[in-house]
Amino acid sequence: MADGGSLPAFLGVSRSLSGRAWRQRPADAGLTRAHMQTLGLDEPLARALAARGVGAEQGADFLQPTLKALFPDPSSFLDMDAAAAAIVDAVQAGRSVHVFADYDVDGASSAALLVRWFRAMGAELPIYVPDRITEGYGPSAKAFDTLKASGADLVITVDCGAAANEAVAHAASIGLNVVVIDHHLMREQPPECLAVVNPNRPGCNSGQGNLAAAGVVFVLLAALNREARARGLFDGREQPDIRRWLDLAAMGAICDVTGLTGFNRALTSLGLRVMSDWSNPGLRALLIAAGSEPGPAKVNHAGFILGPRINAGGRIGKSDLGARLLSTDDDGEAMVLAQELDALNLARREVERQVTDAAIRRVEATGAHEDGSAVVVVEGEDWHPGVVGIVAGRLRERWRKPVIVIGVDAVNGVGKGSGRSQPGMNLGRAIQTAWQDGVLMAGGGHAMAAGLTVRTDRISDLRAFLNDRLAHEQSAAEILDAVEVDVLLDPRAATRELFDAFEQLAPFGPANPEPTFALTHVSIRDAVAMNGGHVRCRLVGPDGASVKAIAWRCADMPVGQALLSGQGGLSVVGRLKADDWNGRRGVQFEVDDVADPRMA
Repeated sequence: MADGGSLPAFLGVSRSLSGRAWRQRPADAGLTRAHMQTLGLDEPLARALAARGVGAEQGADFLQPTLKALFPDPSSFLDMDAAAAAIVDAVQAGRSVHVFADYDVDGASSAALLVRWFRAMGAELPIYVPDRITEGYGPSAKAFDTLKASGADLVITVDCGAAANEAVAHAASIGLNVVVIDHHLMREQPPECLAVVNPNRPGCNSGQGNLAAAGVVFVLLAALNREARARGLFDGREQPDIRRWLDLAAMGAICDVTGLTGFNRALTSLGLRVMSDWSNPGLRALLIAAGSEPGPAKVNHAGFILGPRINAGGRIGKSDLGARLLSTDDDGEAMVLAQELDALNLARREVERQVTDAAIRRVEATGAHEDGSAVVVVEGEDWHPGVVGIVAGRLRERWRKPVIVIGVDAVNGVGKGSGRSQPGMNLGRAIQTAWQDGVLMAGGGHAMAAGLTVRTDRISDLRAFLNDRLAHEQSAAEILDAVEVDVLLDPRAATRELFDAFEQLAPFGPANPEPTFALTHVSIRDAVAMNGGHVRCRLVGPDGASVKAIAWRCADMPVGQALLSGQGGLSVVGRLKADDWNGRRGVQFEVDDVADPRMA
């Protein structure tokens, strides 16, 4: 397969209105033919499957993933057997076990999975979620003191804890046992406790590093069932059927933006099927509170309807609301929690808008977004730490480079920030190195996202450190930032039948990108700017056929301005989306980029 930088410009577009090159997504011709023959696929769909690196022997499992074919051996995870034994020991002995969860969707889903397993075993599992503002991310000595004072004998940390060596050492000093279940990047030396289960732990050979914490916890549930069964705990009682909780595993995988391949793809695909029944009271109540109707669940439901509302509790409200919502079996409680989270989400949107506008003004006034630097670091007093991650993501999309947004508390001279990165630039590793080198008070994360705490007098040092650290990755990242196109079509071919055919590749996410389609020589008609900076229009082909289109948050940018100008002769790339409004079965084209052949 050719290197991305050596591929010719698709439709001759070497620089679009967003500054990106267009390339046809590379695919092996022999593999494409193999998928056509063995799976009976048409060439465009078989080519898209090959372009996603799906081998000839993997096609059936990719299109119809099953747990039977893809579930890993729990024992392949370092410390998984020790974790299962420690937890079942505590259950058998009637000891007090608590779960300590992160405050995002993945943490809430992970906690809810464990709560539901404990409940099926006839035990309750209290949830502790730290306050984002007063406690920050992950376990602390103070939190463990609180849990010990409440009577906890064992604490299971989920979606956190792998880098909390000092806090976990404190727990041991006060006689509190700890099991860590995590998926974040971590140091060579793990915390000293009963078990540290993390597919990204050095020395773990599970091959499941793309799992969210909820996926790791789901494997833990299988290990717990196996351990309990071996001890005879299911003699005369039914074993918990963990498959009914696959919807929670899918929530973590989607909302933590994990690579949807292999076992993680099976978890997500099958989890969405379980979610479609809307049997979880919390998910069902939240969907209703959001103004949506129950129906077949898609990635959009988890990522854009449910996820932001669950996160709103941890961002600007009570940190444990999401975990409580996903754990409850009481319909009334679920609706109360869902309505509270929906209201918090509305408030979060306004706070986010204010911080986004302020950050854009600050950066664009200095030109830091276009000065050739590898990363943008922007800070502001009293920017709510609960929204800085979302704002960083918005600005990354706008400027096509890693962005770190820091909310500064001027009283104590400390800033809490969050960053989002570009493919090819490992922001989490750079942040972890900055922490190890003493630039940060705390920090860590993934390749694409990171969090940090920094003294305000070190922010300029952090900016210099990251630009130096990431500069060597910048050129390769710019090549990776090209728009990769799967199929060239005209508006007349943008049909529901085409959409349905490519939906066989769903669910989409990292490592399995949503198919991208290109239209060329189109004219723009009926363009209208909408609230939120969106642009709605029609894309009209040379033969007069057209397709409805929407472009998000771009009215003040070159792409949106080109659409609003109503000019013709443009090339457009984007994705097909279902349009089921009022019972129709149509499609809408979601615009990602625009090129003017006269300028490209």
